[in-house]
Amino acid sequence: MSAAHVDAVDGTDVRTAHQDLHSDRGALRGEHPGRSRNPVVKVADLAWLEFEKPDLDRAEVFARDFGFGVAARTERELWLRGTFAGTPCMVIRKGRTSRFIGPAFRAAERADLDRLARATGSAVRDLRAVRDARDARDADVPGGGKVVDLLDPSGFPVRVVHCGEQLPALPEQRPLLLNSGTDHRRRNLAQRPPREPSRIQRLGHLVLETRVFARALDWYLDTLGMIVSDFLFLDGQRDRGPTMAFVRCDQGSLAVDHHTLAMHLGPGNGYVHSAYQVTDLDSIAAGGEYLDERGYKRSWGIGRHIQGSQLFDYWRDPDRFMLEHFADGDLFSRDLDPGWAPMSTSGLAQWGPPATRDFLGASPSPARVRDVFRALRGDNEMDPARLLGLLKAANS
Repeated sequence: MSAAHVDAVDGTDVRTAHQDLHSDRGALRGEHPGRSRNPVVKVADLAWLEFEKPDLDRAEVFARDFGFGVAARTERELWLRGTFAGTPCMVIRKGRTSRFIGPAFRAAERADLDRLARATGSAVRDLRAVRDARDARDADVPGGGKVVDLLDPSGFPVRVVHCGEQLPALPEQRPLLLNSGTDHRRRNLAQRPPREPSRIQRLGHLVLETRVFARALDWYLDTLGMIVSDFLFLDGQRDRGPTMAFVRCDQGSLAVDHHTLAMHLGPGNGYVHSAYQVTDLDSIAAGGEYLDERGYKRSWGIGRHIQGSQLFDYWRDPDRFMLEHFADGDLFSRDLDPGWAPMSTSGLAQWGPPATRDFLGASPSPARVRDVFRALRGDNEMDPARLLGLLKAANS
């Protein structure tokens, strides 16, 4: 189905930003279709992300300041959650260094784990037993259920889980009542958003960098049944295929987040950022003031993206991981075909301050230089033309 028109809230047909900000023709003949014809399963959503950090106390302080709730805490694990009912957002385990481990996706139904295990030669295991094998003291940590452990082409451990336990909902941070034009819903009341942490509602998406972008993308589409919302390509290199994809879950006619996973080609294999939904713009802004007052570093924001349309604000935690507060993102059903656009820094936002070098990862470091040399010498999709194209995009 063409993405040129969708039903607006009032039922009228409108030309969407998804069409207006992309190629008029969408995909060209022979280009990537953005979905698999016969995926093994179709995951429903991200469940949580897994990290290791040496200092769980420091991690918990930042987590509370950023707006997470603590679902459980043991000597070796910290489980973080949002206000929405469901699974936790994140687990941080005690380790010698700070590192991202991988994502866990939520299976739509229990039978999908059996299907996935048969297709990949993996096993369905009890999630609580997997944790207990690490540390018997973690037996009461939330999230019991079943899991299939996989490895994607970039080398990231990927878990697909079906959880028997769901966390109950917590009190919400209420959106402010806004006056707009002649719609005056707030009368005789002043507007005073509280200066407090943005209250995280849920995990939204994960962004990864990979040297094997095409292989990794096809794996997520073929194995987990995800579909592409938007492709980005390097200027002058469209014939070589896309270098970034914003990928959503396929829940049929149910509209879901524009992207649950985003990946881009780069010299490294690693975590870029993760994003967490909050109530509204005032929650983003007041929560940002709260973080700034406590000495945390804003990476980029506040602004509104193009792909996904989210209001955004990016921050660094004490271990240098980037996390995003977002609100008001696009929701797409499976009916919309992928958009195509050139990759550029100026194309990252509709409004807001210029993207920072910190956000772009453009500040040179010994580790980044090693990544570049390793990528250019290795068996992957990086070559000098791709590298120059990425550098050009970062400055356009």
